[in-house]
Amino acid sequence: MSPRMPSRWITSAALAGALTLTATSAVAAPTRENSNNNTTAKLTQAVSQAALTTHLEAFQRIADANGGNRASGQPGYQASVDYVVERLRAAGYEPRVQEFRFPYFEELSPATVTADGTALAAEDVAVMSYSGSGTVTGTVQAVDTDGTAGSSSSGCEASDFAGFVPGNIALIQRGTCPFGDKAANAEAAGATAVLIFNGGAPGNEGVVIGTLGSPEATTLPTVGLSYAAGVGLLDAGTVTVRTETVSELRTTANVLAETRTGDPENTVVVGAHLDGVTEGAGISDNGTGSAGILAIAEAMAKTRTENQVRFAWWGAEELGLLGAEHYVGDLQDNDPEGLEDIALYLNFDMIGSPNYGRFVYDGDASAFDPGDTNVPEGSGAIEAAFHEHFAQVGLTSGETEFSGRSDYGPFIAADVPSGGLFTGAEGVKTEEQAALFGGQAGVAYDECYHTACDDLSNVNLEGMEQMADAAAAVVLRYATTTHDVNGVGEPYKQKGQGALGHPQGKDRGHGPHSEHGRGHGHDRATA
Repeated sequence: MSPRMPSRWITSAALAGALTLTATSAVAAPTRENSNNNTTAKLTQAVSQAALTTHLEAFQRIADANGGNRASGQPGYQASVDYVVERLRAAGYEPRVQEFRFPYFEELSPATVTADGTALAAEDVAVMSYSGSGTVTGTVQAVDTDGTAGSSSSGCEASDFAGFVPGNIALIQRGTCPFGDKAANAEAAGATAVLIFNGGAPGNEGVVIGTLGSPEATTLPTVGLSYAAGVGLLDAGTVTVRTETVSELRTTANVLAETRTGDPENTVVVGAHLDGVTEGAGISDNGTGSAGILAIAEAMAKTRTENQVRFAWWGAEELGLLGAEHYVGDLQDNDPEGLEDIALYLNFDMIGSPNYGRFVYDGDASAFDPGDTNVPEGSGAIEAAFHEHFAQVGLTSGETEFSGRSDYGPFIAADVPSGGLFTGAEGVKTEEQAALFGGQAGVAYDECYHTACDDLSNVNLEGMEQMADAAAAVVLRYATTTHDVNGVGEPYKQKGQGALGHPQGKDRGHGPHSEHGRGHGHDRATA
């Protein structure tokens, strides 16, 4: 890992003269949302479907005006930051923009490999993240491998390249060390491109889809191959490798804003990632979470709180939780007392999936084995608070795996109690879940996940409002007292409705299934 770069903070006053909003993102001053919404009933009424839709429509217009996406490092993300900042300023907050550098990668067209005039099948070829760009023709040369199936140390040491002919294309087998090390060693030996094929053991036969770790790893075109394709090149002559990529360091940002009241030494952090993927507008993932917490922030702008609430919109989540990781790491390095002041973290990543489930992160590890994942004490109480809200309003709820694979990951790694909500990604809804939540069994929660069709039409507003209301209720609860999480304050009693109890007779269901498998994304769910 490269050294963490220091944060660059920009205050709203500095931004005031720098931001120019187009008609597509013009900000109207909030009206009823600025009232003193100090009860759950008032707050959830203010976090209305209309308020949520206003923000979702703005994110769609921003994507439409900026190449169709809102990905970190792209103009659409900066426009999304500008929009959130202006809405917060209009509501009376003093938002801060925390800039940081991050490794940006984009594949502009699919990689191709041609051997002796014959192109390899597309399913056998995949560009490595952070590959260099270019078209190279040369002689392929195997590096410390004869293609025997199994894990290989091929390319892991400089000595593996003894006798390598500069100008040749390096053919390397997967195994033992990071892909970035293999590519860097190949470049140092004079290779002009790198082909890394799979190990060949059972389960490691398909195309290698990997990452080099950062743009600094190599400037060479670097491509992953299936085991069969790699072995087939051992006796090849002339090979042409073509990649078209952008791999470089860029600047992106987090946005943070705090309530004017509340104990700063017992801060509740409420977060959602603001970025999407390059393939589409990113409205379900994660315009919904970003819009939800923005509506809550606006509605709480004049609410007097016992504990400070810090709202956060994270950048570069889709590239590996980088915004939240930077924020937590910056506190660890430069303000450890500030990290100690965080009582808990609430995460909202996808809360309006079209075929939604009402899933709560499994903070008490009752539905999923957390394995090596750190589960901070107090996370179970946060889970219970969400289930209690759903039970109180007559809605069923289920669990989703608490594995650290969304922006709460850096917080639980730092032992901050955490929780949140999720409505599902490409995982398939079960019959049991359809009976509990409605929707279609046998169909993905979000069939447009990470694709071009993740637009304004890809949101279930009814489900999103239910989840946003739950988020608002629990945010207000912890803005009032965090007693059940860390013992600070009095036991919670909801104003005008009596003490919240545990749900009675609410079947939250069972039966885990695969949710989805992006390396930093959402997890598995039960209902």
